[in-house]
Amino acid sequence: MCNKFIILIISILISNTVLAQTADSVQNLKEVAIIANKTFIQQKSDRIIYNLQADPESKGNSVLGMMRKIPFITLDGSDNILLKGNASYKVLINGKSSSMVNGNLTAILRSMPASTIQKIEVITIPPAKYDAEGLAGIINIITNKKVNEGYNGTLNVNEGFPAGGPGAGGSFTAKLGKLGVSAFGGVSIYNSPQTSFTNTRTGTDTTNLQQNGLAKSKNTNGYFGTQLSYEIDSLNLLSGQFNINGTRANGNSSLSSVASSQQYDLLNHNTSHSYGIDAAINYQLGFKSSKSRFLTFSYMYSTNPGDQQANINISNAPDYNQHAHQSFKEHTFQMDFVTSVKALNIEAGVKGILRRNSSDFQYNSFNNGKFELVTALSDLYTNTQNVFSAYNSYQLSLKSWNITAGVRLEQTVIKADFISSAAVADQNYLNVIPSIAVGKNFNDQSSINFGFTQRMRRPGINRLNPYVDRSNPNIESTGNPGLRPVLLNDIQAGYSSNKKLSLNIGLDYSFMNNLDLKVVNFDAVTKITRTSYANVGKAKSLGSNFNISYPLTKWYNAGLNGNVMYLWLSDGMAISNNRWIYSLALSNAFQLNKGWRINADLNVISRSPNGSQGTSNGMISTAFGVNKELVKNKLSVAGSIKNPFTKYRDNQNQTFGPNFQQFSTSRDYFRSFNISLNYNFGGLRDGINKSRSEIRNDDLSN
Repeated sequence: MCNKFIILIISILISNTVLAQTADSVQNLKEVAIIANKTFIQQKSDRIIYNLQADPESKGNSVLGMMRKIPFITLDGSDNILLKGNASYKVLINGKSSSMVNGNLTAILRSMPASTIQKIEVITIPPAKYDAEGLAGIINIITNKKVNEGYNGTLNVNEGFPAGGPGAGGSFTAKLGKLGVSAFGGVSIYNSPQTSFTNTRTGTDTTNLQQNGLAKSKNTNGYFGTQLSYEIDSLNLLSGQFNINGTRANGNSSLSSVASSQQYDLLNHNTSHSYGIDAAINYQLGFKSSKSRFLTFSYMYSTNPGDQQANINISNAPDYNQHAHQSFKEHTFQMDFVTSVKALNIEAGVKGILRRNSSDFQYNSFNNGKFELVTALSDLYTNTQNVFSAYNSYQLSLKSWNITAGVRLEQTVIKADFISSAAVADQNYLNVIPSIAVGKNFNDQSSINFGFTQRMRRPGINRLNPYVDRSNPNIESTGNPGLRPVLLNDIQAGYSSNKKLSLNIGLDYSFMNNLDLKVVNFDAVTKITRTSYANVGKAKSLGSNFNISYPLTKWYNAGLNGNVMYLWLSDGMAISNNRWIYSLALSNAFQLNKGWRINADLNVISRSPNGSQGTSNGMISTAFGVNKELVKNKLSVAGSIKNPFTKYRDNQNQTFGPNFQQFSTSRDYFRSFNISLNYNFGGLRDGINKSRSEIRNDDLSN
């Protein structure tokens, strides 16, 4: 298998080189795009691009808050991002993977000022050069701003309450001769004041459970990223990037639990912290014979360790604590070749990712005046995951047609070891991932596009980790180290128009088997509900995404972004959870005199499935904002209020099984206030060079 794989890789690279050298003439591939000025949207055959800097609302909002306006993206009731209604996708920062958005996406984007971001790409049919991970596609957050000799920057400070807190962020780009640098960063504190929660389980008289409690938490985030480039000469370019981020959280909760044969009070003080580092270097070699031909060598190192600690004081039983240390390390090697033959752009490359995860989890019980390790409830787990891939992609640009097609091969080798039990889990699989996207542009500023792709989701450390969370004695959760990847087939079609009425409509049909669903079981003997994951699901969906914008007057613009989908979801046996799912975000923008702007938004989210055994409730929310440009294109101030008519929101989740039903409700502050000050400085004329092909580890998704 390995010899055939290597021979195939070499054949791809040789064939592309020969094809490039036999061409009589070479020219750069031209991008074909339609720009909707009113909705700030750029449509391509394989993606949608939303220009945040062109939207005045970005000056007083976070990146998370702006996500509701972007096509294909919705937010659920807990502010978790969904792409085409799916929670599995990959997030990139400037085209590359980063630990700052892996596993902590909502917190980071909530703390990131939208004014520091240039644009967001939603890649629904990723070309073959991207890793196949992410069932719904890729969200690429671009922070770079183009400059020539000189510099440019943005600073933002903000405050939110009662939920939320202070924050600050900024971005900076500069170029001096052959040296270029761009950077972005920020810090924030997010407070969740004390609110209530309940857990209720019904079954038989002997298994009923009622829990009531209070909880509060505080989360602190910080992040910094930078890119550097140095033009050695016209054919040699050296570039690199470095990102660092950290988060710290602590919370306190109290719980009173009553069951037919058990009653106790519990206090839980929990803390967690993690940090991530990404460092990469890229060397790009150009060719005198062709300005569009490049060979790039890249290396990247990433790490993202973290700790979780829960100290439990419980009545009628010994106190206990849980500690889990989680580690993630990754080395990536990549080589890419790019060339053009007339209107045909050709890309090929090889890549290797060497990844190691580990988790050391301990359960300690208080006995004889001290905490003692319970070995039966503790374990040390290691997991290695190596991914070797090769791709070949072609992009043809004609007068009104744009066609991208390619194939990607990914060989995955996984080995997991459990130190205490001496158990071993091995997996080895090869995937062939095709993709094709076709776009047609018309003279009336409209376009159509359609495509097909396969995407996959490899289980991450959070789902593989066999650590058992016992912070609630009656409700336990754990991962499954035996999970296998999920493969999705996706067919898409779309229409875009850039007239006075700006319109983007997409149709989508997808299906998958072997879906890794959340599985919930109730043990009537121990009275414990246990949650894990298993490859037992089958799913298919048919839906539409739409984004509409229309200037009703010179000073008033209305927009609607949303999706409607019917989902068929089952566990492959007796349980099914089929339903309609929809999300609507209505925005109203009023442009007044003397730099004043007012926004009024309405968001509606339907009830949605939580695996095949549960649902979460829907939501209706409102938001009103005002911003004022104090100095044209330099200084602005913004304020907003969210949900002024509702102080709290109850997040309700229902879970059901053959012998039980379980309901959980947690209350969050819904009404909040925010004030923001944004300052732009510097002047710009051109752009920082960077390698045409760089490492973008998008094979692990949310």
